[in-house]
Amino acid sequence: MEKTLNRIHPVSDPEATYFLQVSWEKDLGTGFGIILSDGQCAWAGTVSEAEISREAADMEMNREKYVEELKKALVAGEESAGKYNFAISRDEENMECHFSYERNLKDGTFRLGSLKLQKVSSPEEVVRELIGYCLDCLGRLQAKNEHLQKENERLFSNWSDVEKRLEKCVEAKEELEADLYNRFVLVLNEKKAKIRNLQRLLNEAKESAADAKCTRGSIATTQVVTGEENYYDGSTDEESENLTRTSLPSAPERRHSILGSPDVVDTAPRRKRRQRTAKSAGTGAKMA
Repeated sequence: MEKTLNRIHPVSDPEATYFLQVSWEKDLGTGFGIILSDGQCAWAGTVSEAEISREAADMEMNREKYVEELKKALVAGEESAGKYNFAISRDEENMECHFSYERNLKDGTFRLGSLKLQKVSSPEEVVRELIGYCLDCLGRLQAKNEHLQKENERLFSNWSDVEKRLEKCVEAKEELEADLYNRFVLVLNEKKAKIRNLQRLLNEAKESAADAKCTRGSIATTQVVTGEENYYDGSTDEESENLTRTSLPSAPERRHSILGSPDVVDTAPRRKRRQRTAKSAGTGAKMA
């Protein structure tokens, strides 16, 4: 069973303080019980599921929406303060207590429900139960607070470790960036040097090609001029050869001059060879 305990102030007497305990089994819509106490007297009552359905039908409201309004009014407590009003009226003998709860609107109030509570025979037991419930809630809250405190310390320790690791990662990242930047500068300078070298080689190749082109043009011009000169030189050589042949002496004259030379030895073979030579020379002259 679930229970909630809230502190309320009735509209008729705002200075008075009442303690309202609401308990239910599974859901507030299946029915709930109410215990109301002012610290001295206590009253108790129950609301059944049928009564909840009847109240929702009388107000022409959806049942689920009506149950949500009941939760906000009776269970939310301090969170809904000022949005809901509570009215408490007791008889002279405090045997019965009429308890009603309303929703505040801009132009008035809207009654959510009401019931009659009967006086408890032993209010001391009810007050003791309420105090025990408060102490149990306080213990659970303290245990939860301690657990959250330890969890907070653990998270703070983990956060400190993560922060230190993050600082190391940042330092390593900066060192890596500086190293990569230095390497990039070296590679860039090498690339620039290679580009300048290739440009220089390209310019030299262009100059060499231009010089070779000019050289081939001058050689061709020289060959043309030389061919014409050789043509004219050839005709001159033929003329000089004709002049030489016409100036040669005849065969008898050469024979007499050779025979009359003091250096010639008068032998038969030599004389015969000279004669054959002279004959062949004479024949060549006649052919020319």
